[in-house]
Amino acid sequence: MPKTILVSLFLLLLLLTACASPDDPEASPTPIPPAPTQIAEVVETPTNDAYPPPSPAATSYPLPPTPPPAPTSYPGYPAEAIDEAQFLPFVSQTEPTPTPTSTLTPSPTFTPSPTPTPIPTIDFTAVQADLRAQGQELGVSKFGFHVGPGGNREGLATFMRRHNEAGLPFFLKSVGDAGPLFEAQQMIVETGLPHTLVFRQASDAFDTPNYDLPPAQAAQEHWDLHVAAWPPELDTAVVWLETINEVDKNRSEWLAQFALETAQLALRDGRKWAAFGWSSGEPEPSDWESPAMLDFLRLVGQHPDQLAIALHEYSYVNDDIADAYPYKVGRFQQLFEVADRHNIPRPTVLITEWGWTYDSNPSLDRALEHIDWAARLYAPYPEIKGAAIWYLGPGFQEIANQTQRLIDPLTVYNLTNYYVIPPASPPIAPDGYRP
Repeated sequence: MPKTILVSLFLLLLLLTACASPDDPEASPTPIPPAPTQIAEVVETPTNDAYPPPSPAATSYPLPPTPPPAPTSYPGYPAEAIDEAQFLPFVSQTEPTPTPTSTLTPSPTFTPSPTPTPIPTIDFTAVQADLRAQGQELGVSKFGFHVGPGGNREGLATFMRRHNEAGLPFFLKSVGDAGPLFEAQQMIVETGLPHTLVFRQASDAFDTPNYDLPPAQAAQEHWDLHVAAWPPELDTAVVWLETINEVDKNRSEWLAQFALETAQLALRDGRKWAAFGWSSGEPEPSDWESPAMLDFLRLVGQHPDQLAIALHEYSYVNDDIADAYPYKVGRFQQLFEVADRHNIPRPTVLITEWGWTYDSNPSLDRALEHIDWAARLYAPYPEIKGAAIWYLGPGFQEIANQTQRLIDPLTVYNLTNYYVIPPASPPIAPDGYRP
């Protein structure tokens, strides 16, 4: 074998030996990494289901139903002088914008503020000035509440405050509890608004006089009893005193003489006094026309800011507030007819109890429909100072819990409605208001 061939073979052998060296990083292939023992957790963006919206407020804010069409005219007043009731939507952060439904439910993004936003009310002062320039007058809802010690009047303070802020007088009757009346009295001091406030002390001795005594003696004794029990924090020049309640209609002549005597005592003492507190459906029309009663009505007509007639107007049924109209709700018109017939100024009237039954109310929507109708009935009569919805006090199958639900929607209704009415009380024509 030639020497050159041997050298070539030797060099080839050395090359093969070098390629097989374990120190060469490429002598063996790169190992495949082992399979992972667990899969990494996938974090996804939370969906809406992961963060459900907050629950709606426990109590949705009731909305008064859309008012039925206003009468084309008030009886005895030209049709062109009357306008539809003005209804403005209620908008605030804490009470959402009304919708055509009967209740309002806050949206998921609804966040109540610590202080309720004032209701955007009608500018009653501006509207009144405008209407008077046209020879018309402003009519408003005169509904308020009847309260007593205890019960459920949550929201009543807000009802009063918001009326006061809007420049709209409210009506409040209290039995045996001066607290709410004192609060309202302070508002009168602050703003000068003529809120109508009524106080009565209640018990068998306070409710009715002693019919066995002569009227004059009974009047003096009953007056002394009430004056002694009068809460000293209440201003006698501001708060009406109601001394009798749902009297015996069969003693109307005796009661007329009793009222004449009591009225003289009230005038002597500089107090505001409301007489009778007749039950709904009482008295008989003829009872207003006895000689003593007519004398009493004349005296009341001469002192409209100090003497008044207290009436109760109930339907006694929940389904129809106008049941037997005008003989229960609307019966005040009989009193005004008598006054007109005898050329006596229509007396100041305080409807110190108003409602359906003593221990139940209709559904909220139905109740608001009824209130709307009655508000239109009372609006044209400036002599009617207000109507107190029964009842936020204790007892009577806890009716306060039903009536309390009316506080917020009545606040909205009163502050967002007005009526164009005649410049003076219209003639009595009950059929013109029949629903």
